[in-house]
Amino acid sequence: MSAWTKHQVLEKHSILLLLAILFVVAIGGLVEIAPLFYLKSTIEKVEGIRPYSPLELAGRNIYIREGCYNCHSQQVRPLRDEVERYGHYSLAAESMYDHPFQWGSKRTGPDLARVGGKYSDEWQRDHLRNPRALVPGSVMPGYPFLFKRELTVTDITAHMKTLQLIGVPYTDEQIADAESDLTAQTRPDDSGAAAALQARYPKAVVRDFDGDSTRVSEGDALIAYLQMLGTLVDFKLYDNKANLR
Repeated sequence: MSAWTKHQVLEKHSILLLLAILFVVAIGGLVEIAPLFYLKSTIEKVEGIRPYSPLELAGRNIYIREGCYNCHSQQVRPLRDEVERYGHYSLAAESMYDHPFQWGSKRTGPDLARVGGKYSDEWQRDHLRNPRALVPGSVMPGYPFLFKRELTVTDITAHMKTLQLIGVPYTDEQIADAESDLTAQTRPDDSGAAAALQARYPKAVVRDFDGDSTRVSEGDALIAYLQMLGTLVDFKLYDNKANLR
C-alpha cells in the first residue's frame, strides 16, 4: 500500500482522522509539558530581585486599591519601540513576588515598569495631586487625599505572613520588624534604622517621600513603591551579554 493510499484511508474515515490528530497532539503535548515536572522553577533567577519592603508593599496595595493598573501596565515587551521608550524589556523574575502581577493589558498612561528614579519625589507628589499641572493633556484623576491620610500599618505584618505562606521568602526577622521598617524608610535622619532596613532590603530608598516628616502618609507609601519599580536589576549586565553575542 503506497503512502498516498494510506493517506486516503484517513481522509475517507473521519473517526480515524480524528484519532490520528489526537495521537499527534498528545505526543506534542507530552514533549512540551513533561519536562516541566522536572524543573524546580520556570523562572530564571536574576541577581538583585528581592521581596518588597513593608513600605513598598503598602504602596503597592494602595496602587491596586486605587485601580492604577487599569491605565498603567508594568510590562515592557521586547519590541524596539517599547524598549527605546521605556527601557529594557521586562524579565519574568521581576514579577516573581507579585501577587497579583501588574503586567496589565491596557495603556491609557505610560508603562511604569521602569519609572523608579525617573522623576523626583517632588514631581511624583505634584503629579499625584494634580496631574494636569505637569501633563496638560492627562486624563488621570488627582489623588490629593493620599497625602492627608495617615498610612495604616497594623495589617502589614499579617500581609507579609500570608505572602510568606505562598512562597515569598520573607524571613521571620523581616516580619517581626515590619512596622518599624515601614516607618524607618521615611526617616533618613535615623541612620541606624535606615542601615538595618537596607541590610534586609538592598537598594531600598530611604527618604521622606511626601515632604511631611511628622507622619507616614499613604502618599509616602505609593511614591516609595513607584520609586523602586525597575531599579533592582542591573540591566547593563544583560545589555553587555547581548552585545557579546
